[in-house]
Amino acid sequence: MLLPALYNLALDRRLPPRFAVVGFGRTEWTDDEFRRQALAGVQEFSRRPVDPHVWEGFAAGMFYVAGAYDDPAALQRLAGVLERVHRGRATGGNSIYYLAVPPPNFPPIIDGLGPQVNRDGASPRGWSRVIVEKPFGEDLRTARELNRNIHTVFPEEHVYRIDHYLGKETVQNILVFRFANGIFEPIWNRRYVDHVQITVAESLGVERRGSYYEGTGALKDMVQNHIMQLLSLVAMEPPIAFNGLAVRDEKVKVMHAVRHIQGDAVRFSTARGQYGPGWMSGAEVPGYQQEPEVAPDSRTETFAALKLHVDSWRWADVPFYVRTGKRLPKRSSEIAIQFKRAPHLLFRDIVDVSALDPNVLSMRIQPNEGITLKFHTKVPGSPVRIRPANMDFLYGASFAVQSPSAYETLLLDALRGDNTLFARGDEVEAAWSIVDDVIDGWRDVPAPEFPNYEAGAWGPREADELIESDGRRWRRL
Repeated sequence: MLLPALYNLALDRRLPPRFAVVGFGRTEWTDDEFRRQALAGVQEFSRRPVDPHVWEGFAAGMFYVAGAYDDPAALQRLAGVLERVHRGRATGGNSIYYLAVPPPNFPPIIDGLGPQVNRDGASPRGWSRVIVEKPFGEDLRTARELNRNIHTVFPEEHVYRIDHYLGKETVQNILVFRFANGIFEPIWNRRYVDHVQITVAESLGVERRGSYYEGTGALKDMVQNHIMQLLSLVAMEPPIAFNGLAVRDEKVKVMHAVRHIQGDAVRFSTARGQYGPGWMSGAEVPGYQQEPEVAPDSRTETFAALKLHVDSWRWADVPFYVRTGKRLPKRSSEIAIQFKRAPHLLFRDIVDVSALDPNVLSMRIQPNEGITLKFHTKVPGSPVRIRPANMDFLYGASFAVQSPSAYETLLLDALRGDNTLFARGDEVEAAWSIVDDVIDGWRDVPAPEFPNYEAGAWGPREADELIESDGRRWRRL
C-alpha cells in the first residue's frame, strides 16, 4: 500500500522534487535490490500503470538499510544514511518515520530514534514526525504505555496514528456533507433520527493472519478503530474550525459520551459470532477453526455487533447499532441514518401506511463510494400509489476521475503536517476504554457455541435478536 501510494503522489507531482525513501528491515538488500522489489510491488498494486520516466526519478531517491529494530548499531547506520540523504537530496533535514511494524516493536524503535530526534519533535535541521500503524495497543493499558513511550521522543502534534478508513473519500465527505449543507444538519439529531446503523462487512476469512487474529478478534480488529472513528464523525458536534485540533477535540467528546457496556449489559447490548464452513461465490470454504494457525477449539469472535448510546443532548436515546464480521456475503461498509416515520395520517385510507418504509440516508464507504437518500413518491396515474425512490450520488459518475487511495491522502497530509485525519492519543485511549469493558463483560458471560454462523451468512442469530428486540432490523446490503 505504501510505496504504490507514494509513487502515485509522485505521478501527480504532489511530492517535493528531492523526496527520498529510506527502507529499514531485517532482509539483507542492497539499494538496487530494494528498488527492484519496490518496482515489482508498484507494478502489481498501483492503481495506475508505471510511467518509466517518473519511476526513474522516484527510484533515484530510494535507499535501504538492513538491521534489527532493537540493534543500536543498525539504528546508528540508519542515522548515518539519513544524514547523507539529507545532504545529497537537500531535504532540509525533514523526516517522517513510518513504523509499519507490530506494536511490540514500537518501544525499541522509538528508544533507538531518540538520539536522532529532539524532544520537541524537531531535528537540528528541519522537523521530524512519526506515523504508526494500527493496532495501537492491545487494550487501554498497553495503549497508554505506547503513548508514554512515543511522547518521550515525539510530542503529540508530531505523532500520526494512521487508520486508512479515515482516508477514504466518503469518510472525509461525512464532515462536508453535514456541515456544508444547510438542509441536513438541522435534522441530524434525536428529534428526527430513529437510529443509526454502521456496518463493516468482509467477505474474506482470516487468510494467512490466523496467529494474529487469534489474539485479536473482530472487536479489537475493527470496532475499536474503524467503527469508532466512523461513529465519532457521525455523532460529533460542529467543530469551530476545519483543522486537526478542533475536529479531533469534538471526536474525543463523542468517545467520552459513549455509554459503556458493563457487566450484565453485555447480554442484551452485544452479540458475537464465529464463522463455520460454508459457501462463498459458489466455492466451499473452511470454518474459522479450520484455518491455518487457529486453535481447533478457538473461542475468538469473527463477528461482533453492539448497541451503543451516545449520551449527549443531540443523541439522547438514539441507538447506534454497529456490526462487523468476516465471511459475510459481500464486502461492504456503510453508515445508514434512519429517520423517524412520518405520521402518514393523510394517506391511511388510500394505502397501507404500515408498509411505507422510513426515510434512510446511507453513506457507502466501500465499494461504489457514494450517498443515497431514500424517500417516497407518487406513482404516475390513478389511483394514488406510493413507492420509494432513491436519490443517488456516486463519486465515479459525478466527478469522472479516479479517487486517490486512502494511503495517498493520508501520507500527503502527514507530509503537509495536517493531522486532521489521524487519531489522537486521548481519542485512542477513550475508544479502548469502551472496548475493554465489553471484553471484560464477555469474560463473565459464557460465549455462544462456536461456530454459530455459516460462511456466507449475515452473522449469527444473536445479532438479529439484538436489533429486532427493539422493533428494528438490519439493513440489507
